[in-house]
Amino acid sequence: MVNDLAVDELAVATQLRPILLRLNRELRRELAPLGITGGQAAILKLIELSPGTGVRELALRENMSPAGMSGHVERLHAAGLLRREPSRLDRRRIGLYVTDAGLRVLRAVRSRRTAWLASRLRRLQPEELERIDAALGPLAALLDEAELS
Repeated sequence: MVNDLAVDELAVATQLRPILLRLNRELRRELAPLGITGGQAAILKLIELSPGTGVRELALRENMSPAGMSGHVERLHAAGLLRREPSRLDRRRIGLYVTDAGLRVLRAVRSRRTAWLASRLRRLQPEELERIDAALGPLAALLDEAELS
């Protein structure tokens, strides 16, 4: 099927990719004062969303080896951001839970990143902000599609 759209997907992707990469890099920089990396924040968020999940499940979700994930989990545990508890159903299985300190860090992560982004959005003209707002739905749909594949 021939693409009849006036906008070429490849051209948009070529322009969008470096913008998203730089945006991600800037948002990761907001974490440095909190003493946490973007990857660690993502792992804490996954554990917050699925309390009691284990290292193996986290590794699968993040597409990494259980040994690699175990190292990340150990650092978060040593920092007091998560705790390990034996499963009530299977004592051999260890579940992971975000501690109160971990929840405070996650709130600070969200707050710092949102504040940084809001400060940049304030620099835009109202029409520009409206165009970004209109693009949020389609951009979110791209992520939803990625999760399905």
